[in-house]
Amino acid sequence: MIGLFLAAALSIPNHGVTCSGLKSLRLPDTTIDSSETVPAGPFVWPQGAFRTPGTENNPPLKLPEYCRVKMVLRPTSDSNINVELWLPVKNWNGKFMATGNGGWAGSIQGYADMIDALHRGYATAATDTGHSAADGPSGMFALGHPEKVVDFAYRSLHLMTVRSKQLIDAFYPTQINYSYYKGCSTGGRQGVMEAQRYPGDFDGIIAGALANRHIHMHTAQIAELIYLKRHPEAVVSNAKADMVHAAVMRQCDTLHEGFLNNPHQCSFDFSSLQCKGAETDSCLTPAQLRTVETFYGGVKNSKGELIFSGSPVSVSMNTRLFSNIVQRASPNTNTSGLMPFLFDTVRILGFHDPNYDWHKFNLDRDMPVIDAAAGFVDAVNPDLRAFKAAGGKLIMYHGWDDPAITPENTIYYYNSVLKEMGKGQGNWMRLFMVPGMGHCRGGPGPYDFDSITALEKWREDGRAPASIIGTNPQSGLSRPLCPYPQYANYNGTGDLKDAANWTCTAP
Repeated sequence: MIGLFLAAALSIPNHGVTCSGLKSLRLPDTTIDSSETVPAGPFVWPQGAFRTPGTENNPPLKLPEYCRVKMVLRPTSDSNINVELWLPVKNWNGKFMATGNGGWAGSIQGYADMIDALHRGYATAATDTGHSAADGPSGMFALGHPEKVVDFAYRSLHLMTVRSKQLIDAFYPTQINYSYYKGCSTGGRQGVMEAQRYPGDFDGIIAGALANRHIHMHTAQIAELIYLKRHPEAVVSNAKADMVHAAVMRQCDTLHEGFLNNPHQCSFDFSSLQCKGAETDSCLTPAQLRTVETFYGGVKNSKGELIFSGSPVSVSMNTRLFSNIVQRASPNTNTSGLMPFLFDTVRILGFHDPNYDWHKFNLDRDMPVIDAAAGFVDAVNPDLRAFKAAGGKLIMYHGWDDPAITPENTIYYYNSVLKEMGKGQGNWMRLFMVPGMGHCRGGPGPYDFDSITALEKWREDGRAPASIIGTNPQSGLSRPLCPYPQYANYNGTGDLKDAANWTCTAP
């Protein structure tokens, strides 16, 4: 590895290479396809590029003049990692911001974060993690391509960061002062993976809604879907799921906000909803109660060991996952109703078999097999001592109402770091739970907050974020987001929507 970096350094000229000149630079395992100056003006979204839901019809965002570099990294003969690097032509702030992906990745998805970073003066980059739609949907890219799985797991983001820094060093007359990363969901997994495997890559990391237990998360969800296919009497209808959530909110939403400020303050006994007589939409059968308790308590194996965390009581059951899919599934096909998005982790990453028969799935037997085959995709190492020693700062966040990845999973990882490294790690790592926020964004809570400025002040000025103000642009609500396990507590008087009437409080 040292030799690789030396070779790269020898091939890069002195600072101040022009934008067009970057294309001529020689870097190991790298092809620079283009490097061109983009004049100031509205950003043209690539066709099919991911956009934040609800923003598709927004006016085009204007960008300052920048140098747009497109390159392909091929660390192995089976690698094809596409990268975009944007370099502001004027007013560079001396920093680098890498951005992450969502889901199975397969395209450059970080344009919104890159736009924000460029406006702040950052040089910024994103990658497709080494595969595209041409390689197959969801996890099909991995079939017969183990190196692409490694690229997806961790290699692509690391090499993107290394190459981007080398090009930044060639383009600007001064060196990078700070390097940061921001990502959510799969991007959250990528962030903590960097802290675990490459603690020197970034001075600060923002990791949201961690999909860091990708393998266990998907396998647990498939295990539950298969259980419901085998036991249709345990399916919870939409009406009953709504009944359960309404009962929780009647007991727990004491401020009548429509969301729970701190779900851990409320303990709900789901057995109180069990039918006392004939079944109606207002009660649960014993089989349905088991499904509800699994949704909120987590999927476990026969020994009672947790495979993946359940949802907090603030989250309404995703009835599309637990009823609609099961009801329309045909028992005569291998994948029908099992959502390839999830099932590919089992049949492709785990068993390398697109025709894997779900009928023979056994969680106790198969989870260790899947872990052995693809467990390296999960970013679960709690030992972040090297990242801490390098001066790194880690901000994690998660929405309490996230229906896609349970917020309890991010809390689980946060607590695992404390268990490994000891309590009192708040001088370099903090977790912020966001009331009423969905998956990475949106919802009735204060989901709009400036984590980048909080990270900059922490890493560069030594000012740890005692709270971060979150707002809801639609309702006007504002509220302090507090370092977990603290939570925002209403002072008892004044407008509930005004952050000034809330105080961060220890449980």
